[in-house]
Amino acid sequence: MKIAGHDITPAELRRRTGDTSSVAGIRQVVLDNGVERGVRAIELRTAAGLEIDLLVDRALDIGDARFKGVPFGWRSGNGYRHPGLHEHSDEGGLSWLRALDGLLVTGGLDHTLFGGEVDATRYNYPPKQTVSHGLHGRVTAIPARLLEAAEIWSGESAVLRVKGEVIQATAFGEHLRLTRTYEVDFDGHELRIHDVVDNLGFEPTPHMFLYHLNFGWPYVDEGTEFVAPITKHLWQSDSVAEQGASYRLLPAPARGFVEQVTEHELVAGSDGLHRVALLSADGESGVEVSWDASTMPNFFEWQNLRDGQYAVGLEPSSHHVGGDGASREDGSMTFLEHGESREYRTTIRILQGSAETAAVRSAIRAIGPQPD
Repeated sequence: MKIAGHDITPAELRRRTGDTSSVAGIRQVVLDNGVERGVRAIELRTAAGLEIDLLVDRALDIGDARFKGVPFGWRSGNGYRHPGLHEHSDEGGLSWLRALDGLLVTGGLDHTLFGGEVDATRYNYPPKQTVSHGLHGRVTAIPARLLEAAEIWSGESAVLRVKGEVIQATAFGEHLRLTRTYEVDFDGHELRIHDVVDNLGFEPTPHMFLYHLNFGWPYVDEGTEFVAPITKHLWQSDSVAEQGASYRLLPAPARGFVEQVTEHELVAGSDGLHRVALLSADGESGVEVSWDASTMPNFFEWQNLRDGQYAVGLEPSSHHVGGDGASREDGSMTFLEHGESREYRTTIRILQGSAETAAVRSAIRAIGPQPD
């Protein structure tokens, strides 16, 4: 393993410390103030300087994210609200925005994107003819059941692994399970996410899934470059034409900026992965996100560039921007039968130095072009 500039074996490391958690490890904590009070969290720290906070009571999403003390995850100001404070149906279904905070906010499990009312007669419960969805669904406000939080040592290496499950269920409705696993190498600077969603119920159940991956300052700043292999823009919010901010080179924060959202059609690499990156203006730092294109073929770029909210969201998605109703109409909705599942694999990698950022830019450019 590479630790503090030294190549060292686990045996030699143990000779030099009574507890390897002095170098890297896992710690379980409970947040205890304000709207976060009572929220369980798990801190992952690697010897390379990657620090990830996992929010057990918020669907095992990702909260704070730092590398060598520098944040790359976005903080909105909402705080990591206890799920008991969540207001699913308020504000016309937009109250999800009050829970939007941290590096990863998951959308799903039966609905993502903007809300609405859809048919529910498949559940065969006469009083429930329809179901109403809010923005990005219910899962983010459901606590996880922690299954594992452990260091896994094997030969000359080790990984830190956290695993949990989230059940989204109601009588006479969906009964879906998200089994979520995170892994980081003991001395690594990338985070691997493995999610499996399966149907525990006995009716065919709609399933949609989205990662709202939110990156903030200083990884997002004036001149930050968004790099992706894009064939065309499938959809853009009206604000793109009205404001004209570049989707490729980010401007500075602006007072009253209206969010810009673009659905990009990406080209997958020969390995079956989609790859995108955010690269700093000086090329000295960046972050690359890659994921399985077969289960998340769609992708949105969210630009929230207003003062006090400055962020870019990179959003792999199982479905297009129209959401539940549109997916049912065009036949693209996923319906899971009893025992059927969908699997999602994603990697978030921190880039260090101009050589790494240049290599990632070249690798993405080799996959496909990128429109101006």
